[in-house]
Amino acid sequence: MTTAYRKYKNGERIQDVATGMAATPFDYGAGHVDPVSALDPGLVYDITVEDYLDFLCAIKYSSSMIKIITKQDYSCKVDKEYSVAGLNYPSFAVPLQTASGPNGGSSAPTIVKYTRTLTNVGNPATYKVTISQETDAVKILVLPEVLDFSNPNERKTYTVTFTARSMPSGTTSFAHLEWSDGKHVVGSPIVFSWT
Repeated sequence: MTTAYRKYKNGERIQDVATGMAATPFDYGAGHVDPVSALDPGLVYDITVEDYLDFLCAIKYSSSMIKIITKQDYSCKVDKEYSVAGLNYPSFAVPLQTASGPNGGSSAPTIVKYTRTLTNVGNPATYKVTISQETDAVKILVLPEVLDFSNPNERKTYTVTFTARSMPSGTTSFAHLEWSDGKHVVGSPIVFSWT
């Protein structure tokens, strides 16, 4: 997912063959698989079975629903706060509010934060983040902007803060976050949806 490509070698965006228009992440997800790059991704978003179980609890799955998927007994803890945003996944779905949202016509911006952890599966390297986006309605702040990995399997955490102004309900837009050390490019698609 993180090593997939979104543009052809000639620099043009992947096309939606049904329309002939430039495709979006709704058409291709993270992009087209690049098996060669996937062999040496540089960084990965490690995730455990427990992380997925916490995600199922966050989306309010019952014990019986979880058992259907996992084939094991599991109960969500009532004293634990679960969050969909807590899943260490390499993409970002960012729900945003319109001015007519729960704040009743407020023009205050919507702020959404995600925290992710990357694991170095390559040589020591320094990765810098870049963002590309279609809209100026969302400001994206990534901290830290540089991750310095000294050892294999070293883990580093970063936070992305999305600050958005209101857009009409039903509006969607896309962005892309990339960490690169000059050799590897570790990408994450971002989708914004105003409701």
